[in-house]
Amino acid sequence: MAKFTDTVTIRIKAGDGGPGALSFRREKYAPRGGPDGGDGGRGGSVYFEADRRYYNLSHYLPDKVYGAQRGGYGMGRNMHGADGENLIIPLPVGTQIINSDTEELLADLVEEGQRFCAARGGIGGKGNAFFKSATHQAPRMAQQGMPGEELSVRLDLKLIADIGLVGLLNAGKSTLLSALTAAKPKIADYPFTTLIPNLGILALKDKNISIADIPGIIEGAHKGLGLGLSFLQHIERVRAVLYLIDVTGGDIAYTFELLRGELKSYSENLLLKPYYILLTKSDLIMPDDFSPREEELKGKPVILFSSANGHNMDKLFEIIESLMEKNDAA
Repeated sequence: MAKFTDTVTIRIKAGDGGPGALSFRREKYAPRGGPDGGDGGRGGSVYFEADRRYYNLSHYLPDKVYGAQRGGYGMGRNMHGADGENLIIPLPVGTQIINSDTEELLADLVEEGQRFCAARGGIGGKGNAFFKSATHQAPRMAQQGMPGEELSVRLDLKLIADIGLVGLLNAGKSTLLSALTAAKPKIADYPFTTLIPNLGILALKDKNISIADIPGIIEGAHKGLGLGLSFLQHIERVRAVLYLIDVTGGDIAYTFELLRGELKSYSENLLLKPYYILLTKSDLIMPDDFSPREEELKGKPVILFSSANGHNMDKLFEIIESLMEKNDAA
């Protein structure tokens, strides 16, 4: 399995400006020709660009400096140096660019093709032809180019999805994602099957709804237990949350409050999002046991559901559509 990285700190360096030339015309019939040193070229800038072909940040190395090309040298005969080539760094859509020294948010790339200039190239130095004047006919000076900007940036990826799936280990999140979309997450009957966020697209009527499956939460995750809460950054942007609770488990009301409590430990804003509770694996209990289980969450939006036999699948589609409409109206 490819490594998944959702945060990395790298150093970027724009190109330095090229130095201007110190040169004088030397022609057969003009042995004492005037200054003709051209200016140096501008250094290349460093840009970040949102690109849907990338889904995580594992291709960037924290110990590497990503630099743009420096400007070319100025030359005689008033020839200017070439400008340095810009460096364009592709990032997954949803990546935030943060100055790691000041913690300032520099940019949030939330749309395909969105581009941000993070470091500007240095200006090229002036050649000695620039300094010629009536009182200074033969200047013997030229400027060095200005240095390009250099800084350390932290890249934080936060997936952009409409629905976030939240639940304890083996609550059926990956199975549900597989049933609703064409995504093929790893599914097995043991803890921490999902080690990275998975994203799928549900085609519902005339719209596409993106759904994110977040690695399972355990009690004490906010203290770093299990996989911790680091992956919850991927549901910060979701429009609504589906809480998945295994109906065959213990106290489902307690489980719901546990999940809400862990989300609150990460960000209270997550509790403000529209939500619905899915009591999963309903195919594993007898029909007579449905009502008592549902009563434990009386007054809350809840539905019994099974990905295995499709129980209440049509109703789930209506719920998802309703959650999207509720969000649009907010």
